[in-house]
Amino acid sequence: MNDQLPSDLFLTIPYSELEELNVAARDKRDTVSLEDQESEYRSYLERERRIRTVTLCFSDLEGRFHMLDYDKKFLLDSADNLTFDGSSIRGFTAQHESDLRIKPDWSSFYWVPADLFGPGKVIMFANILTRDSTQYASDFRGLLQNFTRDLKEQEGISALVAAEVEGFIVEGRNAEQQFDEREGFRLISTGGYFHALPLDPLRKYIDACASVLQAMGFKNEKGHPEVAPSQFEMNFSYAEALRMADMIQIYKLLCRQLADNMGMTACFLPKPVMGINGSGMHINMSVAKNGKNIFHDQAGKGKLSTFAHDFISRTLNHAQEICLVLNASVNAYRRLDPHFEAPNQIKVSAIDRGSMVRIPVGNAKTARIEVRSVGPDANPYLLLYILFKTGMHGQLLPVSTTEEGPASLLPGTIEEAIALFESGDFVKQILGAENIHKYLACKKQVASRSPSDLGTQVKTSEVVYHHEVTNQQLWNRF
Repeated sequence: MNDQLPSDLFLTIPYSELEELNVAARDKRDTVSLEDQESEYRSYLERERRIRTVTLCFSDLEGRFHMLDYDKKFLLDSADNLTFDGSSIRGFTAQHESDLRIKPDWSSFYWVPADLFGPGKVIMFANILTRDSTQYASDFRGLLQNFTRDLKEQEGISALVAAEVEGFIVEGRNAEQQFDEREGFRLISTGGYFHALPLDPLRKYIDACASVLQAMGFKNEKGHPEVAPSQFEMNFSYAEALRMADMIQIYKLLCRQLADNMGMTACFLPKPVMGINGSGMHINMSVAKNGKNIFHDQAGKGKLSTFAHDFISRTLNHAQEICLVLNASVNAYRRLDPHFEAPNQIKVSAIDRGSMVRIPVGNAKTARIEVRSVGPDANPYLLLYILFKTGMHGQLLPVSTTEEGPASLLPGTIEEAIALFESGDFVKQILGAENIHKYLACKKQVASRSPSDLGTQVKTSEVVYHHEVTNQQLWNRF
């Protein structure tokens, strides 16, 4: 007996229509009031009987992505009183303070492709609140949202970001959970930068991803094989910091699900394979005030303003103590290897890709800085909060930044990065003692599962205990 409902009872939207819906939603996110957006989407959900489920998404301290599926009618009736057990989320509350609230952000409404999410679903991001409905201190999405909202309301400043997120495609489903250091990952392609046959598996995957991102309302720019074999990168246009962080999370989720549909795994480990280039998440940042890019100065050095150069100086000055946020896993410190264009030098340059910060060619609209030393497994909300807070409120270097002479290096191991993060006064000021304690506890826990001397072979422990590799049963058996 088939007890499943026919799939045609639930909403399945063609990609072309998805794009129209998501572009319209994108264009009103930061221009239409939250109240009006909530009213509009509530009305839509009440009318559209083929929607059965609303998925609420949030991220924990380390950036691990969580999704809760709510019955549509229940969510509409109970949106102001949704709770969950925070003590079951690693790094969130202790058992004695387990109840947390989850509040939909109606301005983050997305329609989703049925072939990746199932029919009859829509998704929204959510913020985490305490029992008394105040902002939960360890919800970094809320932290970033409040920070950027205050910047705009009080100073007319917008924090703008474009992210270049690299990853690998490897053979087999759940390849990370089943990783064995004796065998390693099996790559699907032997090509390199821009090099792939039009219909080889990597190119097919990139093409399929581009179609999905376009349907989700992303402003696609380009997608291509990266330098390493089986490596990919897809670029989409800049957005305000909170929206970009949401997009990074959606991008990685879609990449993973699409790869799984094709019998493969999308891997965002910074260095999954030794001997070839690792994956980064280059963060292109600019700041606009009342619509004008204040990073640009036609007469300034590198055509950047004094404000931009000070932003760079503060970032470099605090590079050591914020490195654990930018490079958040044991595996990330394999990527900071100068033999493979590693951006591990604490300096700024227009041309040297080994520099932590690069100044790309730009004009009055596109002037920006590129922070290159970020791993693709960083929590995007915490990352962007830290980078903008540091660039705008950190301490300036004693002397002007320069491209000349030898540069200090970023930490070479997660243990070194943990020590610098723990002793840093500035990160304590902007994150608070509770968040510092929780984040360090997570990082020390995973660091203890791998040898401090990483050696020349990727270890099973640094993969299967990685914070983005969902392997709860294994954690519980450690």
